[in-house]
Formats: sequence, structure tokens, C-alpha cells
Amino acid sequence: MNHFFVFNGRRIKKAFFLTMAAMLSVAVIWVEKNNLSVFAPHPPSAVYNVPTDRKVIALTFDISWGEKRAEPILEVLKAKNVENVTFFLSAPWSKAHPDLVKKIADAGYEIGSHGHKHDNYSQYSEEEIRRQITIADGILRDMTGKSPSLIRLPNGDFDKRVLRIADELNYKVVQWDTDSLDWKNPGVDTIVNRVVEKAHEGDIVLLHASDSSKQTHQALPEIIDQLRAKGYEFVTVSQLINQTETKSKVVQDRSAWNELASPYFI
Repeated sequence: MNHFFVFNGRRIKKAFFLTMAAMLSVAVIWVEKNNLSVFAPHPPSAVYNVPTDRKVIALTFDISWGEKRAEPILEVLKAKNVENVTFFLSAPWSKAHPDLVKKIADAGYEIGSHGHKHDNYSQYSEEEIRRQITIADGILRDMTGKSPSLIRLPNGDFDKRVLRIADELNYKVVQWDTDSLDWKNPGVDTIVNRVVEKAHEGDIVLLHASDSSKQTHQALPEIIDQLRAKGYEFVTVSQLINQTETKSKVVQDRSAWNELASPYFI
């Protein structure tokens, strides 16, 4: 029995071109995949230091309660002629102490947000995270005349949602690379040694100006003198960030931060 196959030339031609187009698309994607990854947007991340060869360092002070420690710290900074530091102020504290906020602002120091309610925002709904950051923003804006661009979350706690929402509200989340642990009041020499020994180029140092940190103002003069003796220049966090690109390591939640903040990293 003879079999006859009838081919439709137009259909064959169409199928051929479709196949070639598909193969070409696959080839382009394969060749360009590395380039595509370069231009893909990176998720928001926290800044804990800035890689640089310059001997610059950012001293930062968190304040969430009390009125006894902030002024002595301001006096030390003035006496030591330190013009560039960053204060992270909680909104309720700021509202309760407008005179101290004014002194910080009038001295020209950078002011960042320390949020509103002092709690772990990673436990909140997205709506509540946004509300807490926005309330603090409004209070600090009213008191200083401008919205902060930096935020350090209460307890240093965050997750991917907090980072994303902060980014949407035009905030950069700032952590730290050297923790003074001054809130434990371990002794002036211990605080000084911890900061000075761990300090490095592009470092962000965590200190406190709340009343619970009773030894910070006593340790601060020696910290400043010893860092200067090592050749360090003091800059604000914004100055530090703006002078170079931030580290490529992405920190997207508290568990990742705990790993970075282990004794091997701070």
C-alpha cells in the first residue's frame, strides 16, 4: 500500500520561523543572564558599616528615655570639638524633651529616627510598622523642621517587611558594627577599650545617651582622644554613606543581623 503525505508549505514556513524565534529568545536570555542580574534591583538592606580606605568613623547615640545623660554628652562633644555625630531620637522622648532636641539640632548634629513605640517592629503588622515610623517622622519633622532620612529601629530589630516599608518611606535603616555595650555599665575603661579596639575604617559605633547608660559621658572623652590618636576623623552616618557605596552584604532580618553582630563581626 502506498502512503502519500501532503505538506502545507505555508504552515511549514510559519512553524519554522516560530521555532527559530523561540530558539533565538532562549539564546539571548542565556547570553545576557549575567547582565540581567547586574541590573536587577537589590532588596532594601540595613547599613552596619561602609567599606572605605579612609580613616573615618561614625559615632552614634540612641536616646529613648531620661534627661540626665544627653546634656553631659553634648558638653563633651563641644569641649572636644567633635562636629559630626548622629543621634537617633525616639519620638516620645523628643516630644518630652524639646529643649534637648533643640540643643542637638542647634549644635548641627545629625538627627535620625529611633521610631515611636520602643518595641520590636518585626512583630507588628505591616500597617502598624508603617504607622509607628510615620508617627515618629511627623514628631521629629515638627520639632526639627525636616524629616529624618535615617532610622535605627528600637532594639535594632527588623525583618524584610520593616526594611521594605522603611525604604518606601524614604528611610535608610542603620545598624552598627561596633557595639560599646555601654548600657550594661561595665566600667569606663571597658567601654573605652571595646570601642577603640574594635574600631575600623568606615565603622558605625553604637553608644547611648539614655539615663540607663551612666558611664558613657565619662568614657567618651577618652574614646575621642584615642580614636583621634589613631588618625580617625569623625563623620555623620549620612556623610559616611555618601562618600562611598555600602557593603554588598545584605541584612534583611534580625536573625541575619545576630549573625553579623556576633563576636566575630563586631
